[in-house]
Order: sequence, then structure tokens, then C-alpha cells
Amino acid sequence: MTLSFGNRLRSAMDERGPLCVGIDPHASLLDSWGLPDTIEGLERFTFTVVEALAETVAVFKPQAAFFERFGSRGVAVLERAVADLRAAGGLVVMDAKRGDIGSTMAAYAEAFLRKDSPLFSDALTVSPYLGYGSLKPAVDLARESGAGLFVLALTSNPEGAEVQRAVREDGRTVGATMLAHLAAENAGESPMGSFGAVVGATLGDLSAFDLDINGPLLAPGIGAQGATAADLPAVFGAAVRNVVPNVSRGVLREGPDGVALRAAAERYANEIREAVGV
Repeated sequence: MTLSFGNRLRSAMDERGPLCVGIDPHASLLDSWGLPDTIEGLERFTFTVVEALAETVAVFKPQAAFFERFGSRGVAVLERAVADLRAAGGLVVMDAKRGDIGSTMAAYAEAFLRKDSPLFSDALTVSPYLGYGSLKPAVDLARESGAGLFVLALTSNPEGAEVQRAVREDGRTVGATMLAHLAAENAGESPMGSFGAVVGATLGDLSAFDLDINGPLLAPGIGAQGATAADLPAVFGAAVRNVVPNVSRGVLREGPDGVALRAAAERYANEIREAVGV
């Protein structure tokens, strides 16, 4: 029987360290590596990262858009990267932020969460802002496949607050409502559930929100966005052990030297371990 995503994630973070490395091959980063903004540059970038980090980093978060912009050939690179990362023991969180209703949401789920899909990933980022219930096809297929979801709840971009911190008629914010839904999905799961939230590490004091959802908290913002590992306990409080801090540019800017990429990832993982006490 396939272990749940929450179970596999806990094991991977305990073994390899609590770090997620984003794979974001945008044009300016390719240029800084001395690579052309072409499919050849995309391939060189992607597989340099895979070769350097796949066997040591716990979690990878490829941003689907940076592959999709190259059309079918870019998606083919993404398929190979997902397969190679997972074969080396890394977990893949596909950052696609899909969200829709009914059969369309089901089709998005099948693309990334059906076990025989070429893009099958350990987890998928999703947007709940057509209503949390619109995610049901993805929730159901994730459970069936032993995969997980990361639901946008309290994101680090300033624009997010106008939706996520809006107050409902019951007096609860929209973001808090999403966290409550996820806590219900994860109830009774051990060592933690498979349904996580995206919560920015740059947001400062979040004591007004109950982040103890018994599930993972994907935390972008460490490194280039200004947050540090030392900030995590203050932001996440008692839920800090379930935080999956994401670093993208902080690691990727060390390329194309594979040794430098590995050293940067190891440095961040060790800083996070020390900060969260694991």
C-alpha cells in the first residue's frame, strides 16, 4: 500500500532536512547561468539542478509555468525532471496553482495526481478561491493516489491580503477558513496529514491564525524575498516543525556549478534545522 504524502514528507524531511528547492527557470536566471532562453537552455538548467540535488534535498517545487512557456517540448522537460527527481528519492510538489470547478478541476487533478500520468507529482499547489468545495476532485484523487495538496491560504504577495484577509459574515477571515478546512481534512492522521497550506515566511506575526492544521505548511520567502531561517519560529509558532521552507533563487543563483548548488542547499537545510530544532 502506498504511504500517504504526509507520511513520506515527514520521513524525507527527517532524513534529508526540512528544505524545498524551487526549480524556476525564468529568463533572467537562465541568462545569469550563461544559458540562452531556449529549450536547450531550459534542459541544461533543469538537469544541472536535478543532477546536483536530487539525491540530497527532500522536496523540489518546479514552477510549471516556466516549462509551459516553451510549449510541448518544455512540458516534456518537466516530465523527465519529475521522473528523475522522484526516482532519486526526492518528493515533487508541482507548483501549478490550479483551481476550477467540476470536470475541469477533475482534469487538472488527473494531469498531476493520477498515478499513471507523465506529470504525476507527490503534491500539487491549488487555488481555493472558487470556494474550497471546488477542490473536491483534487482532494479525492490525492487521497486515492497517496498524494497531497498545498492550498493557497496566506500568501506572501501583497495583493493576496485583499482576498485572504477579507472577513466573512461569521467573523472569520477567508484565509482562516481555508486553514480550518485543511485541519478537518487532516484530522486523526499521523505523523501528519497530506493536505497543506501555502503560508508566506515573510508575513511576520501570524498568531491570529491557527496554523496547527496537522499538515505541512509550504513557506516561500526564505532567501531572496527577505525572510531567514531564524524567522520561522516567530512566524509559525508551535506548527514550525511541519513547515516546508522553500528556497529558489537563494540556491539557484549558485549555478551552474553543481558543487556550489549542493553547498547552498546544504547550508540552507542546516540553518533551517537549527532554527526549528530538528
